[in-house]
Amino acid sequence: MTQTTQQFSALAEQIRDAAARRQPLAIRGGNSKAWYGRAVDGETLDMRPWQGVLAYDPTELVITACAGTPLRDIEALLAEHGQMLAFEPPHFSEHSTVGGTIAAGLAGPRRPYAGSVRDFVLGAGIIDGQGQMLEFGGQVMKNVAGYDVSRVLAGSLGCLGVITHASLKVLPRPFAEESRVLMLSETDALRTVSQWCGRALPVSAASWHMGRLIVRFSGAEAAVREAVRHSGGEELRDAGSWWRSLRDQSHAYFQEDSNHILWRLSLPATAPALALNGKTLWEWGGAQRWLRSEESAGKIREVCAVAGGHATAFRGAAAGDEVFSPLSPALMQVHQRLKQALDPQRILNPGRLYKEL
Repeated sequence: MTQTTQQFSALAEQIRDAAARRQPLAIRGGNSKAWYGRAVDGETLDMRPWQGVLAYDPTELVITACAGTPLRDIEALLAEHGQMLAFEPPHFSEHSTVGGTIAAGLAGPRRPYAGSVRDFVLGAGIIDGQGQMLEFGGQVMKNVAGYDVSRVLAGSLGCLGVITHASLKVLPRPFAEESRVLMLSETDALRTVSQWCGRALPVSAASWHMGRLIVRFSGAEAAVREAVRHSGGEELRDAGSWWRSLRDQSHAYFQEDSNHILWRLSLPATAPALALNGKTLWEWGGAQRWLRSEESAGKIREVCAVAGGHATAFRGAAAGDEVFSPLSPALMQVHQRLKQALDPQRILNPGRLYKEL
């Protein structure tokens, strides 16, 4: 038995003991997203001791790491080989971990053009609520068949199992990138980005705030040059800082007006500007919109539903409030059956995603 397996065995024993006592566990990695989701009342299960890269062959475009491995360490290693996590996971602090990244399922500016977190999860090891060590998926895309639990873990906030390690697909960094700034109204910005994507320009990020559309083009040098010529506007200096400020929510927009909930609105990119009062910033070409508003939760969710999307009370919700949009009874039953199968004692992050879970 390897040292890593022995470490996981000790973790499994800790979970079995908690299950026997019916003791809820609050799973914690770097604790950089403690505010996300509903509060969990339970013993802390600290995942930070379980870190390290288990396998990485740059030619295979796959990296496998323990859940407690700092995200910054993974990205530094990939950068040495000209590679990246293409979904641009947020670093809400220097302590963000691989396991927390998968469990939260949050992605950065490149997400709509490269893929979501679950699109890059090839396989994962978990310990379920009974202390059983389980493996799902593999290390190559062709291994995925049927209902892949490893991908369901993305965004599950730890309620289905404790992630011990995961294999992630990585991609080469683009040969060229340039960001441009155009002064446009929100409506014109939405229309412009939609037109560019329809013309297959190499858009890899697009945001709008206070009359400024900022778009990033990535790819081959010739393709980026042609996109820049077509788009016009001015070059954005220190573009890396801008996109990191959105990815990590260090931009001033996310820091101000903490008296109001920060809403994350997930919408079709083609949805028009919404009739909601408040301060707005959007990215993902309009598919992810942020809102600080005095409007009621009911109205915000209703307006988003009519537009074909949903709303999440991302930061600042009151204790006990539902953070995520309510599920239909049928969909909630599916979630509950999966929870019952993997965590029958309901000890893993109970209620973090929904109170029914």
